[in-house]
Amino acid sequence: MTQEYEEIEAPHSHGMAVLIGNSLIILAAVVVFILSAIQLDRVVTIQTIVIMSLSGLIGFILCPILYAGLKVLKPNEALVLTLFGKYYGTLKGPGFFFVNPFVAAAAPSNQEPTTGSVGGDKQSSKFGQLTLTSRESRQANKVISLKVLTLNNEKQKINDALGNPIIIGIVVVWKVINTAKAVFNVDSYTEFLSIQCDSALRNIVRLYPYDSSDEENEKSLRGSSQEIADRLKEEIQSKVTIAGLEILEARITHLSYAPEIATAMLQKQQATAVVAARQLIVEGAVGMVEMALEKLSANNIVDLDEERKAAMVSNLLVVLCGNKDVQPVVNSGTIY
Repeated sequence: MTQEYEEIEAPHSHGMAVLIGNSLIILAAVVVFILSAIQLDRVVTIQTIVIMSLSGLIGFILCPILYAGLKVLKPNEALVLTLFGKYYGTLKGPGFFFVNPFVAAAAPSNQEPTTGSVGGDKQSSKFGQLTLTSRESRQANKVISLKVLTLNNEKQKINDALGNPIIIGIVVVWKVINTAKAVFNVDSYTEFLSIQCDSALRNIVRLYPYDSSDEENEKSLRGSSQEIADRLKEEIQSKVTIAGLEILEARITHLSYAPEIATAMLQKQQATAVVAARQLIVEGAVGMVEMALEKLSANNIVDLDEERKAAMVSNLLVVLCGNKDVQPVVNSGTIY
């Protein structure tokens, strides 16, 4: 069974104090070594040999090794450390630190933060920029970014709840909150996140139709964007907790029908709009005819029998519901 690591703080000291103290010790050891060598040139004694050996050991071997324990971190950066293959701890936050010089910085497999771009963070080595030393470059390749990052996954073709193929794309805002899990529990947390986003998106899209009519009051991908975003965020978070990641937001950035059915669906939407418009026009025309008849009857303007009322209603509906302008006809005789 795979062990799930929890983040702990790495034991450390103030880097600047160690740097200054170690440099002074090296300087003093070199001075003692030179003086001992001069003394040996005059008189060879065991005491002088021992002092010269100790100063050489301290100044040229032990103290230089301590420089390997100096680590520099920028804001929102972390360094995961291991000691002889075991998790030692994590350094977080900006500062100059000193840790056990035998620890090694660990990074996820296939993780290359210093190349390409993740969420808009680009790093390049153009001519004229400051070049990192090999040691700094190696450390930079293993630094874990704690910044808020953006993952813009590629568009996918997925069937909705009605079986219609749609093209959908999402953007996920995330950050690393547990560096130990991010490094040791998964192979590459960025690739792991991308795959889980694809899986979660398919699980959510198949539960909702692309669109729904107003009468049905059904939740859809187009009409219930906030609910879809909330469910998508929860689904992705449940899958990436093991990698020490926190999902801050998940939003749909692109939503459309697949090209093979886009034309048919556009015609369907147009037909629905025409029917709805006609329905509204007929309802309004009937109300206007009813009002006209009531006004004529209430004001005793004209007394119409049922046959004439039917003819008047027919004429008014033709005029009010027609697509073209009507031509007036003047009747010079009687209507009876």
